[in-house]
Amino acid sequence: MECAVPRRHAGVTAPLRKIVHVDMDAFYASVEQRDDASLRGKPVVVAWKGARSVVCAASYEARRFGVHSAMPALRAERLCPQAVFVPPDFVRYKAVSRQVREIFARHTELVEPLSLDEAYLDVSEPKSALASATAIAEAIRAAIRAETRLTASAGVAPNKFLAKIASDFRKPDGLFVVRPQDALDFLAPLPVERLPGVGKVMQRKLAELGIETVADLRACDAVALERRFGRYGRRLHELSLGIDERPVTPDRPTLQISSEDTFEHDLALAELAPHIQRLAEKTWAAHQRESLHEHGRVARSVVLKLKTSDFRILTRTLTPRERPASAQELAEVACALRARVSLPPSTRYRLVGVGLAGFVNRDSYEAQAALFAD
Repeated sequence: MECAVPRRHAGVTAPLRKIVHVDMDAFYASVEQRDDASLRGKPVVVAWKGARSVVCAASYEARRFGVHSAMPALRAERLCPQAVFVPPDFVRYKAVSRQVREIFARHTELVEPLSLDEAYLDVSEPKSALASATAIAEAIRAAIRAETRLTASAGVAPNKFLAKIASDFRKPDGLFVVRPQDALDFLAPLPVERLPGVGKVMQRKLAELGIETVADLRACDAVALERRFGRYGRRLHELSLGIDERPVTPDRPTLQISSEDTFEHDLALAELAPHIQRLAEKTWAAHQRESLHEHGRVARSVVLKLKTSDFRILTRTLTPRERPASAQELAEVACALRARVSLPPSTRYRLVGVGLAGFVNRDSYEAQAALFAD
């Protein structure tokens, strides 16, 4: 890998925008604690209890024990035996989310929700008379506190990537601003795992090259990174310079929801079932949240993604007559899709993913199902 002596870069190229990323603090758990005084100050885990359940959210009291969202509920119970488990109430969470989005709409029409509890806002040309993006973020946080009795953290920056990192800097109930002229210095000391897409496997690959911080990454030749990691290598170098030109896109419909995992050791196709089951549960939980957020849109198709030990990517998709109605049904269809893989039995796989696609309106789907019912 060719790494040069760090040079001064312009970073954060045009177009410059004023972006706010708002992230509700431990949203589902905070709603539960707000509505039930007996839960306040206690480690709250929002999840159904059971062997197949995953954590939807954890209060900050529970996070101190290592509990976090998407973790198996049984593991959360082992980490924090005194945790109070509360079944999720997505109808109630959606109602609060709607309140928060009404607050956003007072300042801009350019709101891109990422989930019920976070969103990007482009306030380059705000509706309100506030003088700066920082003032808008402060006003939004104050309104959320006053009108919902919940707290939110916010990041202000010239692009989405920086704003999202910034919103996490002073959680909970914090505000952090990254000005364009400060972006390079802000990013330089951060560990590379703070960059989107850098998970444990990529972090280890970068560490093998002596790249541990964003500054290390910035010092490397972009062409060499692309040669090593493909287009993502080029993207990593852009991020190290604070470059992210993606616009805020309001109400972008979901095309696919998926979860994937890269293994420490390559596995045979027949060994993937427990991993597919776990990822199906994670994907199904995300689908349940998303279907509420998107006015009842549901997925019809199941996607199985595989990556071989030599980095060949395979996808297999099936649209069953009856859409999956549970995490278990999703896992069964995804497991069955392995039969459509025609590679030799000796093939080893380094990654598996389970996804849902083919989103349609729930009412339309149910009407068509009734039309063709026996």
